[in-house]
Amino acid sequence: MSPTFPSRRVSAAVIVTALLVAACGSSPQSTSASESGGEGLLVVTTVSPITNLVANVVCDAGEVVGLVPEGVNSHTFAPAPSDAFILAEADIVFVNGLNLELPAMALAEANVQDGVEIFSLGEATIEPEDYIFDFSFPEEEGDPNPHLWTNPLYALDYAKLIADKMSSIDPENADAYQANFDRLRERIELLDAAVREATATIPPERRQLLTYHDSFPYFAREYEWQVIGAIQPSDFSEPTAREVADLILQIRAENVPAIFGSKVFSSPVLERIANETGARYVDELRDDDLPGGPGDPDHSYFGLMVFDFRTMVEALGGDASALEGFPTDNFCDRATYEQ
Repeated sequence: MSPTFPSRRVSAAVIVTALLVAACGSSPQSTSASESGGEGLLVVTTVSPITNLVANVVCDAGEVVGLVPEGVNSHTFAPAPSDAFILAEADIVFVNGLNLELPAMALAEANVQDGVEIFSLGEATIEPEDYIFDFSFPEEEGDPNPHLWTNPLYALDYAKLIADKMSSIDPENADAYQANFDRLRERIELLDAAVREATATIPPERRQLLTYHDSFPYFAREYEWQVIGAIQPSDFSEPTAREVADLILQIRAENVPAIFGSKVFSSPVLERIANETGARYVDELRDDDLPGGPGDPDHSYFGLMVFDFRTMVEALGGDASALEGFPTDNFCDRATYEQ
């Protein structure tokens, strides 16, 4: 069910617009949003890593609702018409931006109240000269790779932007937002140090990533890894036979020890590449799907990053002990996550 919000009335025109926008795509009906008591601000987000960062900043000063279900393709997911009701009640909407979640952006733009900001974290974090264009996001198509959060230092920038923006629209709780950000900053800085320590145990020539989805270029640039390819092209079709053959030759030539698939999306192409090259196929990486379920200790941005980084380091022959025991619990997460 969609939540009800007694504090405002939503006009029929807004809802009609929402239904028209959402009809352009299809999606499962939302069932996970909880009833709101009308207390505090309503903060709407998109993908789960951003929802989690927002939730740990907002804590109990408001309600946080994520629109994009975990385990779906955030690039192509079209929100349900019922999500228009949530957006029409939002006090602010946080999105990743950089064209990651265009259908959700279209629904938000059609339905937020006048004066409500749709804040794009990606564009506020890096300048165009720092955009990465690559295998799945070629420059000629104009969309940069949007997966900034896999670089913890960019996630730290996201958290700072969230805290500052929340403080500007809710100054009464500014001290709380700043205190919550300070806790996130301390842990993200510890994560950054742990990733650097673990990375140092892998010879530079072995820090090579071939993945299913192209989610790690900003991580790779920060920590001096190399992304040698991604199986899923920009149009989300299968790669051509020529592209697969080239990757097989590259893996053989560079003696790449492991290639990485997705926990959510199986890839027969990666299995074939592994079989033909002898590389180990590790089909466990997560892009924006937090481990476990809402309420679980690892269902957090930190749980996601530690899982992925440890998986990559160990598969490439490194020592991930710097990440063992790293705290992945939430400071304060009362968000609603679509499932």
